[in-house]
Amino acid sequence: MSTEITAEPRTAGRRMLALAAVAVASLAVWVLTGLVGGILPTVLLNGDEQVVGPVAIVVSSLIAGSAAWALLAILERKAKRPRRTWLIISAATLAVSLAGPLTSSVDTESRVVLCAMHLVVGAVLILGLDRSTRRFDKAGS
Repeated sequence: MSTEITAEPRTAGRRMLALAAVAVASLAVWVLTGLVGGILPTVLLNGDEQVVGPVAIVVSSLIAGSAAWALLAILERKAKRPRRTWLIISAATLAVSLAGPLTSSVDTESRVVLCAMHLVVGAVLILGLDRSTRRFDKAGS
């Protein structure tokens, strides 16, 4: 029995688009809440209050997106049901990631803004990368 993998064309391009979209979406939340709404998210870092700036937002989003992409690529090669496994792991990771802003934010406004960013990043990554999943044709399964 052989396993044939049929990839959708432009899978990498779609994933790069998802990474770009996640950076833009998270930055848009920061701009709307920070520059327009006047709420700059502040966290406690080593006992000091620090404002979370746009560079940190974009870099964090791209790191999360790259890790998500890598996980999806691994699942496509190793998992029996990669899409289903991807959705379960990514949803659980999003839920766990909310602990960060809920525990390290200085005030309620910062918690709301950072949770909104986590939810936006999670939604864009989950939906964007899910749409790029390769379709598998596993012989004999």
